[in-house]
Amino acid sequence: MKSSSFLALALFGLAHCSAFAGAADDLPEIGNIHSALSVNRPEIIPNGGWFTSAELGAISTSGNTTGTSISGKIDARHETADWSNEYIVSGFFKEDEITDDDGERYRTRSAERWAASAKAAYKLMKEGSRAFVLGSHVNDKFGAYTRYSSFAAGHGSQLYNTDTKALDVEIGPGYFKGQRETGEIESGLTVRGAARFRWQVSPSAAFVQTVSVERGTSNVHSIAESALSTKINDTMQMKAAFSARNDTNVPVDKKNTDTQTSLTLVYSF
Repeated sequence: MKSSSFLALALFGLAHCSAFAGAADDLPEIGNIHSALSVNRPEIIPNGGWFTSAELGAISTSGNTTGTSISGKIDARHETADWSNEYIVSGFFKEDEITDDDGERYRTRSAERWAASAKAAYKLMKEGSRAFVLGSHVNDKFGAYTRYSSFAAGHGSQLYNTDTKALDVEIGPGYFKGQRETGEIESGLTVRGAARFRWQVSPSAAFVQTVSVERGTSNVHSIAESALSTKINDTMQMKAAFSARNDTNVPVDKKNTDTQTSLTLVYSF
């Protein structure tokens, strides 16, 4: 945790340094960067244009502590004149090598989560206003819910927008269905609210904060992520992120909050 925080601070420092280094005559001019580091939509979006990014991070340890963790994500956005659609697939797993009482060493899986979501947003007449439908599913072998599916529909708008900062919010009703480790099924109506704040820190770095909350009759499910991305070249970025998933109603042997700190390489195409 401390090393990841240090790396995040280092990236933040590099972002500010790159803003001043752009003035040097011997450095190439910084051109347009991928949409993941852009706050404003391009003035002209090709009809049917795709904006896709794939990220991957891995940590392997050996010696007194042996283990491997891998995280990955694919984010694809499809833009047309009337629609803005987004499809996300992500995964995370962690495997540790432990020694039992007899001195035998073996590997055991301590984390395994897969998630997929799809959102279709129809652009309304007012700039930044849209109507959306969203569906998502999570398989989390060690989570408070081993399976969690949700559906929501509602309205989104852009509350704040400048050359370097933007704030988007969404709200609407929904439905969820979750399965516990014991096989117990829970379901019911929810109210979903979400927000996304984007800040173009420098021409080569951006900070993104996302929060979503689904409030049901038996549980409040929330996800938050803070991420800082720095540009390496026209297609490569380095991303430092901290995310937290929280459920208010969990079994006695589970914790309410799961957190993850990651440093990943992002390829945009």
